[in-house]
Amino acid sequence: MEKTQLLAKQRENKRRYGYMFALMTAILWGLWYVPGEVVWLLNPFFEMQTEMAEMVGSSVGMVITAVLITGLNAITVSLALIIWNGGLGKLGEIKRTVTEFKSSSKWYLLAGFLGGPIAILGSFMAMGFIGGAFAAVAALLYPVFGIVISKVWYGEKISKRAVTGVPLIMLSGVVVYIFGLISNLTATGGKVAWLGYLGGAMAAAGWGTEGAVAGRALEVSEPDAGILTRFLGETLIWWIIIIPLLAVLGLPMFEYALQAFEPIVLLTLVMAGITFGFCYVNWYKSFPLVGVGRGQGVANLYGVLAVIFLFLFGGQVPK
Repeated sequence: MEKTQLLAKQRENKRRYGYMFALMTAILWGLWYVPGEVVWLLNPFFEMQTEMAEMVGSSVGMVITAVLITGLNAITVSLALIIWNGGLGKLGEIKRTVTEFKSSSKWYLLAGFLGGPIAILGSFMAMGFIGGAFAAVAALLYPVFGIVISKVWYGEKISKRAVTGVPLIMLSGVVVYIFGLISNLTATGGKVAWLGYLGGAMAAAGWGTEGAVAGRALEVSEPDAGILTRFLGETLIWWIIIIPLLAVLGLPMFEYALQAFEPIVLLTLVMAGITFGFCYVNWYKSFPLVGVGRGQGVANLYGVLAVIFLFLFGGQVPK
């Protein structure tokens, strides 16, 4: 009887900490939209949009600017996580995670691709085209992808309560933003910045799928080391493949990247890196404890929290 009680208590502790990590994810994720939106208003990114508009058109120019912002975001998140893992004495664990390619690092590399060039790029595109508030709500569908994929792929158990609760959290975010969306459609005669909503769809699909992939990798690796491995992979994808390729095509990617070392711009990027880095730390920690579906569902509260933080720090009042 005593052993049964201890096991029950252990399960309860796991659930409690898992939900706590998921809630911290929501808080830090909501905060990330503040520097994420501000950075679009700062030079060199504002100037970059103007130059890119003359070279390739305004819409494509904004997407290319979003690529550079996302690549720099990956660097600042990686640096924050290196400091974090160093403070925890887990840098040796990083080496083990990276070298275990078949069981863990290949999944983290895939997670970096899904989360970086798809989800985070999509979210920055949404912020640039339609603003931080709409960018937040556009990605609210991401737990649907995570729940379905994790259920089909490796048979994660999803309770009826979770199946009911996740749509309610999603609905709460939609309710907050729906009147602003209707107002936006009315004001523009039905024309929308479709690349912004495409970015939102990319964020939903990318983050949902990444959660399922990360859940697979976390079965055999440690979350703190895993999340750094994932962001190092994303950083390599941006700075070894995508951004150099755009530079070869004649776009001034590295010239504008060097200009981002201005104090205000650097501070904004560092704030984005810290909030998003530790958002991810908590996100990955929640998966082994409560599952991908529950972790993503509770973290989806970021949609409502983003409204609060954008109002508190940016004075943006929802319609």
